Amino acid sequence: MIGTVFRSEDVPSPDRFDFWREILGRTRSSDMASAHAGDFWAELRVMELGPVTVTPLSFLPTRFRRGPRTAHAGDPGVYHLSLLLDGGLTLEHAGREATFGPGDVHLADSARPYDLRSAVPAEGGVVRGVGVDFPRALLPLPSRRVREVLGRGLPGREGLGALLTDYLLGLDRQADTLRPCDAPRLGTVVLDLVSALFAQALDDEGVLPQESRRRVTGAAVRDFIRRNLHDPELTPPAIAAAHHISLSYLHRVFQEQTPGESGETVAAWIRARRMEAARRDLADPALRATPIHVIGARWGFPRASDFTRAYRAHHGAPPGEHRPGTPPRR
Repeated sequence: MIGTVFRSEDVPSPDRFDFWREILGRTRSSDMASAHAGDFWAELRVMELGPVTVTPLSFLPTRFRRGPRTAHAGDPGVYHLSLLLDGGLTLEHAGREATFGPGDVHLADSARPYDLRSAVPAEGGVVRGVGVDFPRALLPLPSRRVREVLGRGLPGREGLGALLTDYLLGLDRQADTLRPCDAPRLGTVVLDLVSALFAQALDDEGVLPQESRRRVTGAAVRDFIRRNLHDPELTPPAIAAAHHISLSYLHRVFQEQTPGESGETVAAWIRARRMEAARRDLADPALRATPIHVIGARWGFPRASDFTRAYRAHHGAPPGEHRPGTPPRR
């Protein structure tokens, strides 16, 4: 498991807001106030991925203020990236005031004052998002250029923003199964995606190190594959064309950036993901009435015989044996 989880229910009610403030202040030191402090609710996971800290969190509306004196005297030298998933935020920072909604990404500098106010829809609910904190020195962009994006909203539902969003949400979903030894590598990928997002926003992708660009390409390729497993025409040449790279470069980047699967080809990785997805569907009681050939077609096998053959080769048994209630072979 990666990360430490805090749930307000685990702390006596009078202490919840102060304890949450203390935990969040370890990476985002600021003055915090909330109209709900007397009966506060929050959940967060702090994942330390090398020098990068990722914090998925949900909380009742809170105001975060970092004054000039605090910013100058206690600057930890980090950038704070925030991805908003639910609720609303208004930020005053670096001479800008902007309001953000679900799907927006913004960046703040710990050396500068900020005033961040959170809100939820009138019908109630919580603010939900993901924070990413990392040393300023690790962002491979000139500080004078980074100032151009401070406090500015960027879309987290398209392009590189969507890739970053999916990766951060995936970390949260899989945190209980990830190993601590994976943490530095995962943090490197987060930083690569963050760097690529802001380099693109500044129209300065050339400033990124070649290795970072390769890692971002590898992450984009795997995300593209996962989203298109249903397509029978999902082949290495089609993937290379979709990313405007050569087939040889695709194979090289893919093998370099697919941890723990050294030597596995693109086609083999696609096949394995399809077989995993098909087995999940076959084992799902809610899909018990769905014909096996329909499940095969859903995962890129329009011909039932091709699906059966590939499934048997991968799992060592025909697909019918992995349906609920099917007796095992003797």
